[in-house]
Amino acid sequence: MKRKPEEFEEIDDAEDAADEEVVVGGITVNKAALAEVIFERHGIDRHDGKQFVDRFFELIIEHLKQGHVVKLPGLGNFSVRDKNARPGRNLKTGETVLINERRVVNFHPSGTLNARVTENLIKDEAK
Repeated sequence: MKRKPEEFEEIDDAEDAADEEVVVGGITVNKAALAEVIFERHGIDRHDGKQFVDRFFELIIEHLKQGHVVKLPGLGNFSVRDKNARPGRNLKTGETVLINERRVVNFHPSGTLNARVTENLIKDEAK
């Protein structure tokens, strides 16, 4: 039986929060912008909001370093995969080089995320 990490507690109103539209100025959303949204919507101090966002991402990184899968319902799953060493090619010189083995992070979006992202595309095409 898998045990949930103590750091991750379920939120009762997670579905309600997922339905809220998040609008952040600009095209790129970064950690500072997320902390600002927490401040504006929930009245949490900016410094505390930044610490919350930083700790949230640190928890994800810690679990990925340990090889765990991180599942965020409504968003998707993060997982780690080991890639074997393989031959590659230097495109400038054409020389064959060895690409070292490495660990990569994969993200698989949830069906909910895919549906919400493509929802506007489907509506736009119907017009």
